Amino acid sequence: MEASLQLQRFSSYDCFKIKPFLDSFPSVKTTQFTPWRSKCSVICLSHRVTASAADFSKRRQRRLSKGSTPKGFPSRTRMNTQKRKQQKNNEQKEGSSFPKLSEFVEPNNREIELKVDEVENKEEKEDLSSIGKELDIRLSNHNVVNGNGNGMIIGDVGLEKKEKSSENGTASIGLEKKEIGSENGTESTLRDVVSKGKHIDDTKTDEIVTEVESVEVDEKTVQDKSLQLKLEMETNLRKQEIEGLADENFLRGDKFFVYPQIIKPDGEIEVFFNRSLSNLKNEPDVLIMGSFNDWRWRSFTVRLNKTHLKGDWWSCLIHVSKEAYKMDFVFFNGQNVYENNDKNDFCITVEGGIDVFAFEDILVEEKRMELEKIAKEQAEKERQEEEQRRIGVEKAASEAERAQARIEIERRREILQQLMKKAAQSFDNIWFIEPKEFKGSEKVRLYYNKSSSHLTHANELWIHGGHNNWNDGLTIVEKLVKSEKEGGDWWYAEVVIPDRALVLDWVFANGPPKAATIYDNNNWQDFHAIVLKSIPEEQYWVEEEHRIFEKLQKERKLREEAIHAKAEKTTQMKGEMKERTLKRFLLSQKNVVYTEPLDIHAGSMVTIFYNPANTVLSGKPEVWFRCSFNRWTHSIGPLPPQRMLSVDNGFHVKATVKVPLDAYMMDFVFSEREDGGIFDNNGGADYHIPVVGGIVKEPPMHIVHIAVEMAPIAKVGGLGDIVTSLSRAVQDLNHNVNIVFPKYDCLKFEHVSFIAISLVTDFHYQRCYSWGGTEIEVWFGKVEGLSVYFLDPQNGWAVFILLSLDALCRKKIFFSTGCVYGRGNDAQRFGFFCHAALEFLHQSGFHPDIIHCHDWSSAPVAWLLKDHYTHYDGLSKSRVVFTIHNLEFGAHFIAKAMVYADKATTVSHTYSKEVAGNPAIAPHLHKFHGILNGIDLDIWDPFNDEFIPVSYNSENVIEGKRAAKKALQQRLGLKISDLPLVGIISRLTHQKGIHLIKHAISRTLELNGQVVLLGSAPDPCIQNDFVNLANQLHSSHADRARLCLNYDEPLSHLVRILRFYIYAGSDFILVPSIFEPCGLTQLTAMRYGSIPVVRKTGGAYSSLNNALLKCTNTVFRLLLPQGLYDTVFDVDNDKARAEAQGLEPNGFNFDGADGSGVDYALNRAITAWHGARDWFNSLCKTVMEQDWSWNRPALEYIELYHATKKY
Repeated sequence: MEASLQLQRFSSYDCFKIKPFLDSFPSVKTTQFTPWRSKCSVICLSHRVTASAADFSKRRQRRLSKGSTPKGFPSRTRMNTQKRKQQKNNEQKEGSSFPKLSEFVEPNNREIELKVDEVENKEEKEDLSSIGKELDIRLSNHNVVNGNGNGMIIGDVGLEKKEKSSENGTASIGLEKKEIGSENGTESTLRDVVSKGKHIDDTKTDEIVTEVESVEVDEKTVQDKSLQLKLEMETNLRKQEIEGLADENFLRGDKFFVYPQIIKPDGEIEVFFNRSLSNLKNEPDVLIMGSFNDWRWRSFTVRLNKTHLKGDWWSCLIHVSKEAYKMDFVFFNGQNVYENNDKNDFCITVEGGIDVFAFEDILVEEKRMELEKIAKEQAEKERQEEEQRRIGVEKAASEAERAQARIEIERRREILQQLMKKAAQSFDNIWFIEPKEFKGSEKVRLYYNKSSSHLTHANELWIHGGHNNWNDGLTIVEKLVKSEKEGGDWWYAEVVIPDRALVLDWVFANGPPKAATIYDNNNWQDFHAIVLKSIPEEQYWVEEEHRIFEKLQKERKLREEAIHAKAEKTTQMKGEMKERTLKRFLLSQKNVVYTEPLDIHAGSMVTIFYNPANTVLSGKPEVWFRCSFNRWTHSIGPLPPQRMLSVDNGFHVKATVKVPLDAYMMDFVFSEREDGGIFDNNGGADYHIPVVGGIVKEPPMHIVHIAVEMAPIAKVGGLGDIVTSLSRAVQDLNHNVNIVFPKYDCLKFEHVSFIAISLVTDFHYQRCYSWGGTEIEVWFGKVEGLSVYFLDPQNGWAVFILLSLDALCRKKIFFSTGCVYGRGNDAQRFGFFCHAALEFLHQSGFHPDIIHCHDWSSAPVAWLLKDHYTHYDGLSKSRVVFTIHNLEFGAHFIAKAMVYADKATTVSHTYSKEVAGNPAIAPHLHKFHGILNGIDLDIWDPFNDEFIPVSYNSENVIEGKRAAKKALQQRLGLKISDLPLVGIISRLTHQKGIHLIKHAISRTLELNGQVVLLGSAPDPCIQNDFVNLANQLHSSHADRARLCLNYDEPLSHLVRILRFYIYAGSDFILVPSIFEPCGLTQLTAMRYGSIPVVRKTGGAYSSLNNALLKCTNTVFRLLLPQGLYDTVFDVDNDKARAEAQGLEPNGFNFDGADGSGVDYALNRAITAWHGARDWFNSLCKTVMEQDWSWNRPALEYIELYHATKKY
């Protein structure tokens, strides 16, 4: 058997003072080590004392007397002092060697084995199992206080047999302590002594020892005692060290310390707090309140208890979180008295754990898991709600279908009952049935007298029959054969009676269905015969009602499945288009910057490639990358500047960063030096790339549009479309959008197709407010899913000094004019509206980030906000974005708005460059941007268009357009023929190139094409001119030309339908505008697979005729080129330009403003249609798949809004 004892020792002892121990201790000399804690660190060296049980076979067995000792233990005899001394002397004479202390210093785990001889006695082996074994090894340690230091008593170790209990009450064999001093007094020896035992060496030679005591040792007891001793020693050492720490910290005036002093993650520490040095010195209770990692992780509150330490020390145990890099805490009395380190809180660094960046990842991951859990719960809640909604809808639909089935049964029953009254079993000399009584599934002969009707001369006779008033249609078709019956020209057919027939219905004809030309239908009454043996009538009607109900259910479910499948397909197509557009957006600056991977995912590594040659950093020897996330607001702050490395191609440099899990946007700029210098910050906007898959979404902005047009409720031109479509696109990107709008008396609240559809939902009066002596009602409604506030002034016009005398005499003149524009006081009306809109925002407590105003009509918002409302809290941080849609109108208002606006935009990149020299814009180019307009894919969607005959997408564009062309030709009375069809949808003004429109009509007819025009002219002279042209063409080319001169949006529903038919049914859409800032017509045409034919540039004014010059003003002359150039890429001349935009060529362009340019484009277009139909069809598919929606413009506007907020 072997028992081990671990002893802690110090690796270095030359820092200790060794003094003789003068106090009384029986039979032992000791040395005292003081002081040690402040001079050296403690390194524990383990030494093991081992007792081994050898062969006891030869040991003489001792018999135990009954009752003298416990069962299983031998009796013990005490060795007197004289014998012990004699034994020691004998051992010294025998030259017993004592190991020096230095021999125990080198290895950390040196064993001192105490071997108990085994007795090899065959006679005693049988009793060994019943004999108890015990060995108690005790090392006495005494603490001695010497001066200010803590002492530790260490003595020589010997082995002594004892029978009495030790201090802790256990029987033991003690270790006798003895000091053997070396020359310098620092070395000691340890002697192994075995009392009265027998030692068996390797040669098995027995050695006689005086007085052998049989000691039986229980192996488990020895191990337990060893462990207990180890723990006692560790406890004593810990106690001593804590006492030393307490004294030191008290002398320094420190209020707390912890043990152990080095804090490790996922471990226990004891926090000691000196109440007497704190604000809590008079408080009976002391608690610690804390957390980890700057109070962001695993908070705790624990009560402290009074300790044994000298002084007013309190302590408690704290478990250190495994994710901790820092522990933060304060002490308090459990109520309102705190010790918080003079409001700085206490903190301790955790060693060997994670760093702050790794902890941020943990926080993010935990947030992700929390959000996933919330999302899962929300999804389940929504699923249950949807299921309940579906059940409710299904129940309501079933009830409606049952009701519909009952109504249908009542109708049929009434008709059938009337019919049964007229039915017969036969009709003399005309028809009869054999046998007279029959039932379902039986075969009968139905006889007919051919000579009784106008079928006398028919070569064939057929019966066309059904049952129950033809309820299931044509169910009986048989050819009659000649009968031998006398008394007429009788023919018959064998007919199987339908199972559920109550009444048979039939007529006679001279041929089978679809081939017959002559009928005998009983003078339009048909023939009817009662089935006498039919099923009971009541049973029939119950079953019939159920059958109708099931049929209605099946039809509804088929419709729902088709709608669901179409919706899924629509969502898929929109998603794919958005993905392609985002890719184009990310690659749009590839000549300057791009990333790998292109789509940046949260939690991944991304490499940024930068080409300084195309920026202000061109030629710089170094480029430094500066990055952060979430629009520079991420908690980790800006990352340290990173020097970019060269790429093999020699043009780009690169840097790699890790994207946090809670990132939604990556932000970066470039500089020439680590400390700054020249920056490339993308013109002040910085570079931003969206991050996908993050657990945090971008906080929404609040945008308010103030406008006077809005589609579809008050649309005059493209402005109305843009206000609605842009707002919807930004709202779809999870931002909050509102619109403030005049409450015109001409608002369109619904449109009618097959049923009336409300254009304004949830329309209701909301409130009233006063401003400038005027009561203004506020109405609210939803338009295309957007929240719209309608302002309706009620009185107080006299206070508005801008009104004319005539206007003052009228009540409610502002928006009750029957139209949007054209009443002579538009500037006054819209100026009042702009001010009233800002007052509404102020009084309603709105806090918009951006106020977006449009064109001259809402331009006053820019300066009214800055002059009157920036001192109000709600509007003090609002910024103004002003969009110019058309510089032709309101130049003065536009110029003033440019001064006050924080940012300004126009409707295309090309147009922004073309108008840069305009006096209203030139001084403000630093805040002027071109953003291309888009179209609303939900409004212009051939796949879900209710007006066209066949819905289609790019996969079946040819079939869809073929059906639409045929329907358009039919509707307008054109020849239904496979001819190239040119469509024109335009207001007829000089800006739209009316002289080019006339020439294009003529040229199309010369090329044997068809042409359809939908438009109207606000100028009566121009309108009359086109009316005369229409009359002429309808006379000379009635089958190939049609001019519909009623374009205005508020007109009939038929005009609205016609627009969709023209977009879908035309092969080409002509847009020959002299001036077009952007244009939506060509974009809509491509959405429907029609190829645009457009004028590319304005050319010289000298090429225009005098009439055009007389109709243009100074502003108009500055606007010769048009924005169509940004969207239409010529199939022959613009391949490289299209490729640079990530697109394919999509149309036909022409230069100039005369007929030759039109001819150049039309000739190529129609020739391609005739001679390369497959190529043309593929071009139709290409333009349909291009994204001209608000997907990309919305992203650009959001970037602009964020840049404006920093302005």
